[in-house]
Formats: sequence, C-alpha cells, structure tokens
Amino acid sequence: MANDIDQTLADGEARPRGFLRRHWLGIAIGAACLVALFLLIRYFHHKAETAAQMRDFRNAPVAVGVASASRGDIQVRIPAIGTVTTLANITVRTQISGYLQKILFTEGQLVHAGDVLAQIDPRPYEAAVKQAEGNLKRDQALLANAKLDLERYRQLVKEDSIAVQQLDTQRALVDQYEGVIETDQGALKAAQVNLVYTRVLSPVAGRVGLRQVDQGNYVTPGDANGIVVVNQLQPISVIFPVPEDDVAAIVRRQRASGPLAVEIYDRTNAAKLGVGKLLTFDNQIDTTTGTIKLRALFDNADGTLFPNQFVNVQLLLERLENQLVIPNAAVRRGAPNGVQTTFVYVVGAERTVKVRPVELGAVDGERVAVIKGLDAGEQVVTEGGDRLREGAHVVLPGAAPATGGRSPQSAAGPTPAAKAGHGGSRGHKPGAGNGASS
Repeated sequence: MANDIDQTLADGEARPRGFLRRHWLGIAIGAACLVALFLLIRYFHHKAETAAQMRDFRNAPVAVGVASASRGDIQVRIPAIGTVTTLANITVRTQISGYLQKILFTEGQLVHAGDVLAQIDPRPYEAAVKQAEGNLKRDQALLANAKLDLERYRQLVKEDSIAVQQLDTQRALVDQYEGVIETDQGALKAAQVNLVYTRVLSPVAGRVGLRQVDQGNYVTPGDANGIVVVNQLQPISVIFPVPEDDVAAIVRRQRASGPLAVEIYDRTNAAKLGVGKLLTFDNQIDTTTGTIKLRALFDNADGTLFPNQFVNVQLLLERLENQLVIPNAAVRRGAPNGVQTTFVYVVGAERTVKVRPVELGAVDGERVAVIKGLDAGEQVVTEGGDRLREGAHVVLPGAAPATGGRSPQSAAGPTPAAKAGHGGSRGHKPGAGNGASS
C-alpha cells in the first residue's frame, strides 16, 4: 500500500515537468516564427524602398554640359607618326694620315660650312710641297736647255752639218722633258692639296656631336669613327608614312594647290613643334605595311628639332568651308532605339533631350562636321550623357533644375511615400528603360 502511494506521488511530479518543457518549446518556436516574419517584412520593405530610390535616381534631372552646333571651317588632316631626319649626316674623317695637333671645336657647337674643326701636323706635307717645287724647277731648266739645243740642231740640219736623226732625237728629248714637267706639276698639286687637308673643315653648317678621337692621336683615312659627326639642322626634315589609299588624294591636292602644309606635335600631341611643307614622296609603297613614306621640310629656326626625334604629324590635306560643326565629345554610338547608329542628345523644349541620329563628315582635332541630322544653333550634350535616355530632363550649366521631371523634394531625397513604396517620380512611368550608353 505504501509503495502504491509513493508511485502515485512520483507520477504527479513528473507530469508538471514534462508539461513545462512542452510549453517552453512552443514559446520558442512561436518567437522564431515572429522573428522570421519580421525579417521577411523588413526585406520586402527594403526592396521596395530601394526600387523607389532607383526610380527617383533614374528620373532625376541630370546635370550636363552642352555646346551649340555652329557653322565653321574644317581642316581635313591625315595623322601619322614621324621621325625627324637630318638632310645631311656627315662623319668627318681626315683625308691624310698624321699627328692630330689640335681639336678646334666644342662638343655640341653650331658650325658653318668651311669652319676648321681640327689641325693635323702640316710639316711633312710642307716639306713634300718644297720637294715637288724643287723637282719642277730642275726639270723646267732641263727642258729650257733641251729646247735651245733643238733650235741649234735645226740650223745645223739646214747647213747639212749634222744628221737629221740627231735632230729627231733632240726633239724627242724636248717632248720627254715636257712630260716630266707635267708630272712634276701634278706632284706639286697633290702635295699642295695634302697640305690643305691638314686643316679638317666642316662640309656643312650644323651641329657637331661628341668627338670620336682625342688630340694627340695619330689619325688615318681608314679610321671607322672619324673625328666627329656633323648633323645639318637648318633646314631639317620629317619622314612619316601614310596609307596607300590616301596617296591619290595627296598627289591630286599637291598638283592643284602646290606643296601641302604639315604640322608636327610632341609625343603627347599637345605642343606644336613646327609647321613645314611636304617635300617629296618615296618611289614605292611598302608592301608589308601598305604605306608610303613622305618627307616634309621644316626651317627649324629655333633649333628645337633633333635627328631621330619622335613626332606626331598632321598633314593638312584641304579646308572645307561653311561646315556644320560640333565637338567630338557630343557624338555617341549605340542602339538607343534597337538599331546600332551614331547619334547625339539634342536639348529640346522644357530641358528634355531627344536622341538624334546623325551622319558625320571630316574630323578636325576635337571637332567633327555633321552632314545630316542637325541644324545650326541646336544644343547637343557634350558631358554627362551616360545617364541620359529619350525624354530625360537635364540641368544646364548655371541653370536651376527643370520642374518637369522631378519635384524639389524628390531631388533632395526620397519622400516618405517613396520610402513606403507608394510614390514615384512625376512625368515618367516607373520602370522606364535606360538610355543607350555611349
């Protein structure tokens, strides 16, 4: 009996403990469901808020830069990459052998044609001149004596005092001495020329480079490096290739209007280095590149051009007058209406933009001619066009935002209605497509 009572009490205590465990488990599951529901509501609320903000962002007026299409002249240019090339690159070598007494130039010095660059020891060549002069005088005296004898023999032959053969022998001797005189004169001239060669002269006007031999050395005509290199700098030329397809137009324009103008710029294509004229063509087209080399001539009065210098070349082919011109930055390429085309954004009434397909002409630096699609005076977008589309509102430089696309509150930030997912920007349907990218 006592055991039954104990067992009943134990079962009564176990029942409340099991009940409490099930009770707390149900509470935990309910709380988890509430948290999951709260997070799900927050997610959809945030998604709706983000979508509203994106609609407001897309429909907001865009600050842009604009330019007006205007009439002007376009210079048709053929761009190329060129190399400055001297018209005369001369390695100055001695023409005789001898001891190099003096170097008479400073490295990098500008020299004139005929300036003395170096002096070779002249004494051996002065002695050779003296020797040649002595030989000439001796043989001239022998010739004079032979001519006197010839005249005597002629008289004696007339008197039949000597044989005619002796007269002929004397005549041959005179001719022999005359030949010796000519030889002596040639030797004297050669000795005098060698004496002149002891002064090494600059053959052209230009700039001397670094000396290749020092004073005190023995120099010969066979020295590979010579004494110094002289480059002619004024005038100087630029050699550049152009496509073979442009050759006919260049030849036609040059025949019609004379030498074409050529402009050259530095490596960055920013600073103009000079303006010259087209001088000549090469005599054949390079089949490996499909180009032909041209040479342009420049005065280089300021000496800024150096041989082998890299330059950007602009060959001015012709001038097109009274063209409709817009900046290159306004031109865009894409498919705003589903068709690949070249177009511009034109600012119309109420500061809205329209996609306008255009046909382009010649390009002149940062400007391009428009053949079809625009009228003079129309404004085109040059900056900020990445976010534009057909009908988008824009803010022009120095102007207040247009009121047709978005309210001031919407421009400042999303409204409470937009945050709740109920609002949208006025003037455009939510979810409108984006404009074509440039």
